[in-house]
Amino acid sequence: MAQWFECKVKYDKTTGEAQIKTVSETYLVDAMSFTEAEARITEEVKYGISGEFKVDSVKRVRMSEIFFDENGDKWYKAKVNFITIDEKKGIEKRTGCYMYVQASDFAKALQNLMDGMKGTMSDFEVASIAETVILDVFKEDLSGAKAE
Repeated sequence: MAQWFECKVKYDKTTGEAQIKTVSETYLVDAMSFTEAEARITEEVKYGISGEFKVDSVKRVRMSEIFFDENGDKWYKAKVNFITIDEKKGIEKRTGCYMYVQASDFAKALQNLMDGMKGTMSDFEVASIAETVILDVFKEDLSGAKAE
């Protein structure tokens, strides 16, 4: 089962006006531990950042699903409530789960979420969808092939 970690990377970036500004970028990484997450994000960003950088924080992210869209450039966090009926009490019970969705805009995020949820046997409702600051997601390559 995949474990996801939110990794923040800080580095100095040169702006268009030739000024240096410290920026923080957030990524999601699929890893088995905090140590592996830090090593993986270091490997992923070292070629895209000129100069020195540091992994500022690594924290575990609770999520039940992630939906990719190669045409999407933004990441959205959705809260989905699964609805069950308590037979003894005769009341509805809602269990919240978080999912991340890649999309180009809010409407496409909702569409991608609903497409991903097709075939779900349980009743559910979308409680919220919000754009995140996540720039990219790095999923573990289980094929054994090295990404170049």
